[in-house]
Amino acid sequence: MNIFKRIAGLDRTRRDPDEAALYDEPENETAAEEELVEELEQEEEASAKPTEEGWLPDQYEEGQLSIDVYQTPEHLVVKSTIAGVKPEDIDISINNDMLTIRGRREMNEVVRDQDYLYRECYWGSFSRSIILPIEIKAEKIEAFLENGVLTVMLPKAKTSKQISIKVRER
Repeated sequence: MNIFKRIAGLDRTRRDPDEAALYDEPENETAAEEELVEELEQEEEASAKPTEEGWLPDQYEEGQLSIDVYQTPEHLVVKSTIAGVKPEDIDISINNDMLTIRGRREMNEVVRDQDYLYRECYWGSFSRSIILPIEIKAEKIEAFLENGVLTVMLPKAKTSKQISIKVRER
């Protein structure tokens, strides 16, 4: 039975109590909730297992940076919270009009999985690529890390003046 249909109530009706037996509904809501939680946990475990025919190595896992991008009159500015990363562990590159930020955040201690109460921080390799919306002077890009915030300053290239072209009929 599709778990999402059960959550949405699309696979059963509640018109007649005798009809519930036809759909294998539990007699009370607590049992139904427990069954639903168990199904969700099973689906989560199944989706977490890598497939054998996957095209990425089992160890491959890469996080994605959250970024802010804004402009000033002279610069395009990219900012990212990147706490716990040393400047030498960050690689910033530009290929045509795409900016890519890559790095690695290392955890300095070993903690067993069963000892975690919460696990929300990302450790390991990360990257983020964005297409730059304007032309920039690649040779004058600056990047600095201050208090765990990476700032990349991309100087805008001088924009050429706009030329209007009249279309004629042939």
